[in-house]
Amino acid sequence: MKKTMNEKAPTTGAASRKRGAGPQLFLKPARERSLRRLHPWVFSGAIDRLEGEAGSGDTVCVRAADGTFLAWAAYSPASQIRARVWSFSEAEQPDENLLRARVSAAIARRQSVMGDANALRLVHAESDALPGVVADRYGDTLVVQLTSAGAERWRNVIVESLREASGCKLLFERSDGDVRALEGLASRVGMLNGEGSAVAEMKPDVIEIRENGIRYLVDIGAGQKTGFFLDQRDNRASVAALARGREVLNCFCYTGGFTLSAQAGGAASVLSVDSSAPALTLARRNVALNALDTARSHWVEADVFSYLRDLGREGRTFDLIILDPPKFAPTSRDAERAARGYKDINLNALKLLRPGGYLATFSCSSGVSADLFQKIVAGAAADAGASCAIEQRFHAAADHPVMLEFPEGEYLKGLLLRKR
Repeated sequence: MKKTMNEKAPTTGAASRKRGAGPQLFLKPARERSLRRLHPWVFSGAIDRLEGEAGSGDTVCVRAADGTFLAWAAYSPASQIRARVWSFSEAEQPDENLLRARVSAAIARRQSVMGDANALRLVHAESDALPGVVADRYGDTLVVQLTSAGAERWRNVIVESLREASGCKLLFERSDGDVRALEGLASRVGMLNGEGSAVAEMKPDVIEIRENGIRYLVDIGAGQKTGFFLDQRDNRASVAALARGREVLNCFCYTGGFTLSAQAGGAASVLSVDSSAPALTLARRNVALNALDTARSHWVEADVFSYLRDLGREGRTFDLIILDPPKFAPTSRDAERAARGYKDINLNALKLLRPGGYLATFSCSSGVSADLFQKIVAGAAADAGASCAIEQRFHAAADHPVMLEFPEGEYLKGLLLRKR
C-alpha cells in the first residue's frame, strides 16, 4: 500500500524504538569509538547533551550522535567520568537480577582460580562488569567498597548479593577512597547491617588471614585500601624465593607483607621502613605471630625518600631491595609529578644495591602505564650508573583480572631487576 503525504516513514532500529524511554545521554559526533570497543567509561568531554532528567547513579541510555544505541550506564553528574557502563547490550537493561547474577558469577570465578584461599578479592569492579564495586574476603569477613554513583544507587542489592553469594558472616564497608569523593559521594565506614543499607558505628577486631603459609593480622577498619594488599600475593612469593641468605631492605613496608615473605624465605636480615607508626606496630605483631626470629627484623619509622639518602651517606648496601610505594598518580594528569617520585626512589635504591643484587620495584598508579614505569626506572638506572637486567615482570594476582578493553584495570605493575 502506498503511503499518503501525511504518513511518516517508519524509523528503523532499536534506537528509535527506545527514544522516549528514560534519560538519554547523547555523545558528540565521532566520540563513540571507545564505547564501540567496549571501554566502560564515558568522559564529560565526549557528551553533547542529556535528554530527560537523571540524578546521581541513575541509569541512562548512552547513544551516538545519530541516536544509535551504545550502552546502559550509571550517570554521575559530579565526576569527569560522567557515566560508567553497566551493559553494552540494549536487551540487558540493568536491574536487580542482572546485578545479582554478576556478583554470583564473579565469586564463582574466584573459586575456580583461588581454591580454598581465605583472603582474596571476590569482586574487581569494571573487570567483573560491576563498576565501582570491590569486595575483599578476609576469613569470614567481607570488606566492601562502593566507589561509584551507580554502585551507591544499587547498594542494597549489591551488598545483599555479596552476603548471599560469599557466605560471609560479617560485612564491613570501607567506602572512603578518593574516587568516591570525585563521584560527589560522602564516605561510609562501618559494619553493614542485615539489610545491607545502614552502617552501624562499630570498629571491627583485627582479622587473621593465611597466605603462602604465612599468617597476617589485617586491620580492615583503619588499614590502607581494604586492610591488606591482596594484589601482591604472587609477588610476595617471588620475593620469598629470592631472599635466602640475603640482606634485605623493604621500603614502604606497611604491615610487613614483603618483610615476612623475605624472612620466611630465609633472609639473613630485613630492614623495613615506613612512615606509619601503627603499620609498623602491626608488622611487628605479624613477625611474632609467625614465630620468626625478631633479631633478623629491624624497623624504622621514617620518610622513605629521605631515609634512602641517609643510607647512602652511611655507605649501607643490600642484596635485595623492595620498593612498594603508595599510589603516586591516581590519573594520567598526575603522571609527570609521579614520575619524579618514582625516579627518585629507584635512583637511590639502585645506588644501595650490591652487584648481583635484586631490586623488586612496583607502581600501583593507574595514571602510570607499564611502559612509562619501565622508562622511568631505566632513567633512574642510567643516572645511578647501574646496568640492570629485567628478570621478571610483576602483575596483580589472578583474583585481580584485567580486561583487554579496560587497560586502566592494570594498575599494579612491577619489575625485578638484577644489577650487574
